[in-house]
Amino acid sequence: MTHASKTIFGLAALTLFSAGALTACSTKTAEADKAQDPLTMVFYPNESAKSFAGSRDELKRLLEKATGRTVKLQTTTDYNVAIQSLASGKAQIAFMGASGYIHAHALNDKVQPIAAISGPKGTLEGAAYNSYLMVPSAKAGQYKVGDSYSLDKLKGARFSFVSNTSTSGFVVPAAAIVKHFKLKDTHSLEKSGDFFSKVLYGGSHQGSAVNLMKGDVDVAAFDDVDLRPYLEVTKGDYNTAGSEFTVKKDAPEPFQGLAGKKATAISVLPVQREPWVLNTEKLDKATQAKIKDLLLTEEFADDEKLFSKPDAKTPMLFVKSTPETRLVSVDDAWYKPTHELIGK
Repeated sequence: MTHASKTIFGLAALTLFSAGALTACSTKTAEADKAQDPLTMVFYPNESAKSFAGSRDELKRLLEKATGRTVKLQTTTDYNVAIQSLASGKAQIAFMGASGYIHAHALNDKVQPIAAISGPKGTLEGAAYNSYLMVPSAKAGQYKVGDSYSLDKLKGARFSFVSNTSTSGFVVPAAAIVKHFKLKDTHSLEKSGDFFSKVLYGGSHQGSAVNLMKGDVDVAAFDDVDLRPYLEVTKGDYNTAGSEFTVKKDAPEPFQGLAGKKATAISVLPVQREPWVLNTEKLDKATQAKIKDLLLTEEFADDEKLFSKPDAKTPMLFVKSTPETRLVSVDDAWYKPTHELIGK
């Protein structure tokens, strides 16, 4: 190799080394920048209710303590706002339904689940909650075929969903209706005048239940976990069709004036537990680890400002159905059943 060739080779190697060093420095700088920004946690309309303000404030306190960063809370009145906010990175943390997560993941595959509320044994076994199809108790008998409740009488009814991106307020109950009536897809369920004579969207589980209690619809879809502050089981239990639910005397808004109104579940459908989700593109790895470590601690699971007992007079954001209830680690693969249900 000539002297000139050696010089050129040396310069090329130096250039490559410098470029690599700059790339490494750039990566470190980007990670450092991410670690300095305030964190934003976005909430679905259900968890944005005033009654959960204390729990949201406790989440803010714990997240700030764990990460050493300022945390902002973003409440919403629309499911899609929360989904878009997380997918775009305007928010980096969310607690959302399985369907909402899958929609956000489809928009940005850097959106990933990290934890979900466990089943009764503190594991993923039985990690599910309930989606209901409810009717006014006074008219529940109309939906019976023999001694059992049936979906046969749903066609032509006035119906309320939560949102077309709600797992338990649309995706799961709509799938059950599609299967029962052997429909091609859910499109005919989504607007008035097709399968249903009238279709309303409550915007939240509370809103869908209010549509039913006020008599604006004949049937409504909503879940159990979001309605515990407002409804109590007065016949049966949370898991059985035919159980009766009554609006509590002291139910907060939006249930004022509806105390004593009764609804009966004609269908009870299991739903995968909601994930805690991070936009991993917008969070440095150290912060991601700190958030996950916090969520999986016994301290978090035993925090009475976050978890309340099933029959608590003042329910918190989450229900501790058994002493073993806690958050457990999950990943995208665990949500395969809901992925397949949604087709994304």
